[in-house]
Amino acid sequence: MAPCTLLQRHHPRWTRMQVLRHSEHTLKTALLSKNPVLVSQYEKLDAGEQRLMNEAFQPRSNLFEPITVHSQSDWISSHPEAPQDFEQFFSDRYRNAPCPKKHIIYIQSIGSLGNTRVISEEYIKWLKGYCEAFFYGLKVKFLEPVSVSETKCSFRVNEHTQNLQIHTGHILAFLKKNKPEDAFCIVGITMIDLYPRDSWNFVFGQASLSSGVGIFSFARYGKDFYTSKYEGSVTTLQLTSPTDYSIFDNYYIPEITSVLLLRSCKTLTHEIGHILGLRHCQWLACLMQGSNHLEESDRRPLNVCPICLRKLQSAIGFNIVERYRALVKWIDDESCNESGETPKSSSAHAHLPKPVEAFKDWREWLIRCIALLEK
Repeated sequence: MAPCTLLQRHHPRWTRMQVLRHSEHTLKTALLSKNPVLVSQYEKLDAGEQRLMNEAFQPRSNLFEPITVHSQSDWISSHPEAPQDFEQFFSDRYRNAPCPKKHIIYIQSIGSLGNTRVISEEYIKWLKGYCEAFFYGLKVKFLEPVSVSETKCSFRVNEHTQNLQIHTGHILAFLKKNKPEDAFCIVGITMIDLYPRDSWNFVFGQASLSSGVGIFSFARYGKDFYTSKYEGSVTTLQLTSPTDYSIFDNYYIPEITSVLLLRSCKTLTHEIGHILGLRHCQWLACLMQGSNHLEESDRRPLNVCPICLRKLQSAIGFNIVERYRALVKWIDDESCNESGETPKSSSAHAHLPKPVEAFKDWREWLIRCIALLEK
């Protein structure tokens, strides 16, 4: 791993909370590269874009901060990985990249996402609009929702939490089989908990990068999942047959709060980032950091660091200030029903206010970035 400095701070739950601070030279090299061709490409970027990305190696930047490791259970402590700089990303011949024939992100909902059809459809619009702004320049389409029974996946009741779970491998096979010809990737989203194999307790999601498919659950993002008030528990006695999907009739769905929406957006963009070839970030505080648990995931910012931003821009080809404006517009717009197609069953006059309270601090950060870009 590139050289860095670990600065210790006291923390009540872990006396060795650490700040992972790389040298200016290390960060600049990770961003620009040592390859003269890639350096030349960087120098041809708009002056404002260079000014923003150069914040990566400014010691006193108030836009991009170093990674803070809060405990030994954090991802970066427990999952040693080689860091990926821009040059490694750019030179990865196995990396999937959008192209004119495969340029659409498809999102497939599995089961209902809201307690009513109106809530489910509005939530879909919000996620679609967010992904279109975040991956500015790529199209995002929602496929018609499917029921759990249509996927023919295995399922179980978790013996510890007593909630329903569906098998990720079977869902991935279903998505791969139904992947449209013009898809860059297809990702499944669900409010049902997931498990990858019998010996595992759960997973938040799983993806096959080579196939361009992924499945992610937002079930554990509800405010009461880890409390005694959780209402999604079922009994194993209700499982009458491994093919009786009626157990999913009226299954528990958490309320779509602002925090749940933020967590959903964060997970969806992080995982699609992986499908685009971005590995876990180890440079600065970044959306692409790994996370072992919900508390760590909540600490990750919604934004990518300049090194990962350059990777995204290289893969997609967006103008950075236009992308940031699109994200601000998504936060400010009450509903995203102006952007493209929605499932055919969409209610003609349905409208719910988008719960964006949790995004307000990030909006202020975006405005500061836009000001620096246009300086």
